Amino acid sequence: MTPTSPPPAGLRARKKADTRQALAAAALRLATEVGPDHVTVDDIAAAAGVSPRTFFNYFSSKEDALVGVDPDRRAELLGRLLDRPADEAPLDALRHAVIGGAETFEQRAEEWSARMRLVREHDSLVPRYAASFHDVEQVLILAIADRLGLDPESDVYPALVVGVALTAMRVALKQWDATGHATPLVERIDAAFDAIAQGLPRP
Repeated sequence: MTPTSPPPAGLRARKKADTRQALAAAALRLATEVGPDHVTVDDIAAAAGVSPRTFFNYFSSKEDALVGVDPDRRAELLGRLLDRPADEAPLDALRHAVIGGAETFEQRAEEWSARMRLVREHDSLVPRYAASFHDVEQVLILAIADRLGLDPESDVYPALVVGVALTAMRVALKQWDATGHATPLVERIDAAFDAIAQGLPRP
């Protein structure tokens, strides 16, 4: 590679991911220190060492940065689902897709916990946090509908199975966080999906 040639695609993607992470981490740190209402895009950009213009290449608002909206993570989740065998039961396929992302949550456990505390303590962040889950849900619904040859508008199954899977993930994450990450997240996710697969029998 010559000095004037562009960096390889893999390196560009890595640098892009690093910049997104730096902005998200700076937003979280500042909001934890002074509260989300007192943090601006300019503050976040300065703390991450980039310009406000660069900030908007990664996030559409400071709320996106604060709740950690990450299209790459959503794309990875979808990719894991699409890679599952075509004849696999949809709930099982979603289970494996969700479990595939557990390592990322565990690697950033403290950061994720701090982000969830912010959402719990500041109502202004709840709409964007809920919207981020909605965005993921819609992408997965379309994928499941396509997988089964169903119409996502008229058939209840795709939305129902995705809603159940994401609820299992949310419950597992919440309990994992509440117990101080004492149990591996994968075990929490497995327990939630096992209970669903068994028809939620009374304990």
